[in-house]
Amino acid sequence: MPPSAAPTNHGHTTAAWTTTIVVLLGAVLAAVGMVAALTWLAWAGGAVALLGLVLGKVLQVLGYGQGGAQTLARQAASGH
Repeated sequence: MPPSAAPTNHGHTTAAWTTTIVVLLGAVLAAVGMVAALTWLAWAGGAVALLGLVLGKVLQVLGYGQGGAQTLARQAASGH
């Protein structure tokens, strides 16, 4: 058994949602670039996806990820 209970938000954090949305946007841009044979757009989409990963990690370090101070404070304020 784990030493403590798992977080109850199941990954519904600011960091997780931001990462998911930005990476998906980058993937869509890259796909459109591939279909339209626009190399610059495909590379730009890849860059946006990588930016999403970096942004998610930065938000996690700032406390907006699973178990972070900002996430725990928001859970406490909402009563979850």
